[in-house]
Amino acid sequence: MNDKVYIHEFIDITKQNRAKYMHHIAANWSPIGQEERHQLCYGVWGVVGSTGRWPQVVNMWEEDGFAGLADSFRIELSNSNLQDPSLAKWWAGAADLRSGGIDRIMVPHHDTSPIEELCAAGATGEVYAHEFVQVRPGTARSFLSAALNEARRVPHKHGWQLVGAWWTAMHNEDECLLLWTIPSWESWAQVENEYCTGIDALLPDTSSDILRRDRILLVDAPLSPFRTGRQPSRADRTDWTD
Repeated sequence: MNDKVYIHEFIDITKQNRAKYMHHIAANWSPIGQEERHQLCYGVWGVVGSTGRWPQVVNMWEEDGFAGLADSFRIELSNSNLQDPSLAKWWAGAADLRSGGIDRIMVPHHDTSPIEELCAAGATGEVYAHEFVQVRPGTARSFLSAALNEARRVPHKHGWQLVGAWWTAMHNEDECLLLWTIPSWESWAQVENEYCTGIDALLPDTSSDILRRDRILLVDAPLSPFRTGRQPSRADRTDWTD
C-alpha cells in the first residue's frame, strides 16, 4: 500500500546547463530534503529533446503523504522571502541553471511501489517512457487500476515495465501519469513501430478510455535512484557545499 504523495516537476534549463543542474538537484538538494523533510528523491531525468521540450529535466519527489507535504511547505514558505533560509546558497547556485518550470502534486495508485522498494527490486531501464494520459473527469483512479491490472496480466513482450502510476491532485481527476522502464532503445523502437501500425502494445484493453496520450522519453541522471539503486547523499557533492 503506497500512502506517499509525489511532487512532479518539469524544469526548463538555461543554455548547456542540464548536466550541472541534474547534479545540483540530486547531490546538493536531495540530501538536505531527506534530512529536513524526509523527502526522498524518486527520480531525476533528462528529457529526450526529440520527444519533448528541450533542454528540460524531470524531477520527482516522494513525500510522507499530504501531512508530510504540508510540513515541507511550512519549512519552505514560513519566512518573508518564501524560501528555506538553509537553502539560500542552493537557490543562488540554481538560479543560473534554470529559467522556471511547472509542478504537479501526484497521488499514487495504491499498487505503485515507493522508490525504496523499486531500488531494492532493481527496477531500472536504459530509457524511460513518461506518459500523461487524459481520461474522462472523475475516472483517473479507475483507469489506473485497469491499466495496472492489464500490465500485470499480460507481461509486455518487449520488456517494458509499468513501474509508476499516479493521478494529478488539485485537478479534475482526469489526468494520469504512467512511468515505464524500457530495457533498451531497440525495445522502445519496437513498441513505437507497432503503435504506428495501429497496434497498442502497451494498453490495448484500456485504450478506449483514453482521451489524449502524450508520451516523452527520459534518460536517468547519473545520481537518479533508478540508476544507482540508492538515495543521493552528501558524499556525492563535488561542486557546492553548505
